[in-house]
Amino acid sequence: MQKILVPVDFSKNAKHALRVAAAIAKKHDAWLEILHVNTAVAYAPAMPEYPGLSSFDMTGYYDTVASEFKQLKKEMDAEFPGLKIETRTEEGILFSTLRRVAEEDSVGLIVMGTKGATGAIEFFVGSNTEKVIRTAPCPVLAVPEDSGAFDLKSVVLASTLDEEQFPAFLQLASWQKQWPFRVHILYLNNPGLFGSDDDINKTALDFAQRAGLHDVQVSGSYSTFNEEASIVQFARQENADMIAMGTHQRRGLSHLLFGSLTEDTANHSPIPVLSIPVS
Repeated sequence: MQKILVPVDFSKNAKHALRVAAAIAKKHDAWLEILHVNTAVAYAPAMPEYPGLSSFDMTGYYDTVASEFKQLKKEMDAEFPGLKIETRTEEGILFSTLRRVAEEDSVGLIVMGTKGATGAIEFFVGSNTEKVIRTAPCPVLAVPEDSGAFDLKSVVLASTLDEEQFPAFLQLASWQKQWPFRVHILYLNNPGLFGSDDDINKTALDFAQRAGLHDVQVSGSYSTFNEEASIVQFARQENADMIAMGTHQRRGLSHLLFGSLTEDTANHSPIPVLSIPVS
């Protein structure tokens, strides 16, 4: 992991996520790229009959952004001395801009704050975090605004244990080299794949061994009508500091029909959720 990307709107929530990203960057000796996206320009209506409205002066806005960046860098330098920081400002829709910047700059991780979305807003629109998870070319760490200090001692890895989930194990193993955390592998019910709890345990431990994960504990089969709530409950039970999950990044009609357990969990979890693209 050479570069970590953090979108900021200079809110308290974004600054909390930035500090989490800084802690990770220090551990991995990575660059921290702080990105502000001016989304207002992207959503401004085109009005040809009033050409002045499409080219209004943004000087004051960008002066404020520059001032905010300067203050953020000052705070980061004081709290994380030696941290390698760069800043960037873009205009556009947040999730698509993040995807483009991540690809251009070979970003290894996106860290962003989340407040979640509920009810009809979640079903029809979704949160920015969900959209980023669905489209990002790299892992995304969703950081709830009240999640506290980031210090990994216990991590839940929720998985169906399909072979295509193996990249999630590999990614988590790379994190474990920096944080000596305990891993709780939570099997998500995958009908027809395993005949017994012994099969589940054997497969999970085999994945862990191949990936280089250690200090691993495996739970039994976990079948429920509300897997998202059960994952969060299990994480709370194990006093976990983070939940890690592989995601298939479903889009379009597939996403509407089947949704994404990873996105739902990230949107509602009180602790950070690391989503890892696996397909």
